[in-house]
Amino acid sequence: MTNNKGHTATIANRNDAEKFLAANPDIAFIDIIYSPLTDVPRGKRIRPHELLGVYGHGRYLPGSITVVDTIGSDCEETGLVWEDGDADRLAKPAANTLVHAPWLGNDVAQCIVSLYELDGPIHELDPRGILQKILRLFEAEGMVPDVACELEFYLTGPRKHGERPHLPASPITGHTASGNEVYGLRELDDHMGFLRDLYKAAEIQGLPIEAAISEFAPGQLEIGLEHRADALRVADEAMMYKRLVKGVAVKHGLEACFMAKPFAGMAGNGQHLHVSVLDMAGNNLFASDDPKGTPMVQHAIGGMQALMPASMAIFAPNANSYRRFVGNSYAPIAATWGVNNRTVGLRITAGPPNSRHIEHRISGADASPYLGLAAMLAGVYHGIKHKIDPGEMVVGDGYSQLEKATVKLPMNWYSALDEFENCASIVEYMGEKFQKMYAIVKRTEQSRYNSAIPLEDYDWYFRNA
Repeated sequence: MTNNKGHTATIANRNDAEKFLAANPDIAFIDIIYSPLTDVPRGKRIRPHELLGVYGHGRYLPGSITVVDTIGSDCEETGLVWEDGDADRLAKPAANTLVHAPWLGNDVAQCIVSLYELDGPIHELDPRGILQKILRLFEAEGMVPDVACELEFYLTGPRKHGERPHLPASPITGHTASGNEVYGLRELDDHMGFLRDLYKAAEIQGLPIEAAISEFAPGQLEIGLEHRADALRVADEAMMYKRLVKGVAVKHGLEACFMAKPFAGMAGNGQHLHVSVLDMAGNNLFASDDPKGTPMVQHAIGGMQALMPASMAIFAPNANSYRRFVGNSYAPIAATWGVNNRTVGLRITAGPPNSRHIEHRISGADASPYLGLAAMLAGVYHGIKHKIDPGEMVVGDGYSQLEKATVKLPMNWYSALDEFENCASIVEYMGEKFQKMYAIVKRTEQSRYNSAIPLEDYDWYFRNA
């Protein structure tokens, strides 16, 4: 469902639920899914008779759900747990997200919700609301971002607690992948049962997934999602897609892993974000016979560069995220730019003039699609508004030309949060409360993560210390 400007409507209406239940009388369970700051889907599994209440009034959820860490623990330091009385907010459903969840059975459905204050406005920490805030800036200027997400992931065998992940044997041949086999068709053949169920489930959910490829590591796949001039819908689809992939993988006795760097010495998982900007008539303002695009393309790149140091805390949200940034690995390590060049952070893609757009290659697959798109688009808007020069273009090997980067990126979790906390532009575009609460959640998570003893401590120090 879209409004007259082509954007996803903010809140679904009761009629959507009534029509869905009438058309699907066998539905017995519905998952209502909320994506908090740490992007791990959370919510409730309700019964059909409860759904009309969700779509009519909303469903109460504790406000503290917005600020749990990655493993679901409260972050008391935010002041939104005990001091707030862990007060309820209202979860309200997003339009066009009430669909079957076929990997769970024919009687299960799901819908996405956003969190609202009891007196009406969307919660300041709701990631969908933060993305909507950025989109309104474009709308006020008569522009609409056209965006897409590409997500890389690994298929692994089931992992027990305390074990390292491992690649699975082919269910067809028993072979375990060992070579990179980039774009290998045999690797797709080995998991055709998984892919067939994945595409079927995506069709049922209305997710526009595209070609599957074997990526630059054994067991790694990439499947893109169709671009849309509706960034909120793209983010919803990316979140739904990750849940779908994980669910179908489990059904096949596998795990789908979107963490940024699950295996040392192998390629990491990226979330490549594609963007162009349209006018209200749908014309691509980046279109040009020049492969470098229009001046607006250059300004958009300059703005993304300018905000990228502070946005790294969003694009790379945890300790493992920074292990992905390794030279000569197809993961970018600088905010450089170029044309048809996969060694830079910001790539103007090849293609005909009317398809001209930028691929933002920094974000990891572990990043929130809502916040990742919001941070990228804030940079695009910032650059266009202030006509920022992106500096010299990289031609050839970007890994050997890091001096051409106009800004230096923080390459560890701690310095990234320092940049994030001290950036006035984050406040301007995403809000002061978001900046403060996101930083507290991530600082709390840092402390808890560092108090754990990883397997590597025993490998390195148990006998040698």
